[in-house]
Amino acid sequence: MSSQHWDAMYRSRDQVFSGNPNGVLVTEVTDLPPGQALDVGCGEGADAVWLARCGWQVTAVDISEVALRRASTATDVQGRVVWTRADLLTVPPPAGAFDLVSVQYFPLKRQPGHAALRGLLAAVAPGGTLLFATHALGDLIPRQEDGFDPADYYQPDDIAQLLGPAWNMVTNETRPRTVPALAGTHHTRDSVLRARRLP
Repeated sequence: MSSQHWDAMYRSRDQVFSGNPNGVLVTEVTDLPPGQALDVGCGEGADAVWLARCGWQVTAVDISEVALRRASTATDVQGRVVWTRADLLTVPPPAGAFDLVSVQYFPLKRQPGHAALRGLLAAVAPGGTLLFATHALGDLIPRQEDGFDPADYYQPDDIAQLLGPAWNMVTNETRPRTVPALAGTHHTRDSVLRARRLP
């Protein structure tokens, strides 16, 4: 999915998402001490703004210039969020730089060698947290019209198998969504992985 695809998607509506932070993020991060956070695929910026208001210094990354323009209008977090246009599927973030790497419903497609995923894992600093949330596989339906196959995308169990002894698994489960799904979707459950890189 190119930057043009995502720009067109955001241009199709004045506001695509609710403007509220993702429920999984709020549930899992509230007990963490603020530090440096990477918001992967930040979209219109609700998660990044919430993190910044909680005291985090946030690098919010998205491939869509349209989304980033919308996100950057939050004036009360200036100086606490760096809005960055980049493709994290091809250019990895800095290694060991973040106390939190948050991946919320980001379409992370499987790759030979897992290069993009390994780049995100490497970005977590010692003692830091990886938080990955996606729609439960059973709630996703293949689409012939655009070739979407849910099996092409990482689920938490796939990531858990790559973590190894340097990580402590905190959560790896499927749970009911804390907020209603977007209109027209069938997403009633979230699959969530939270893991801490050992110091």
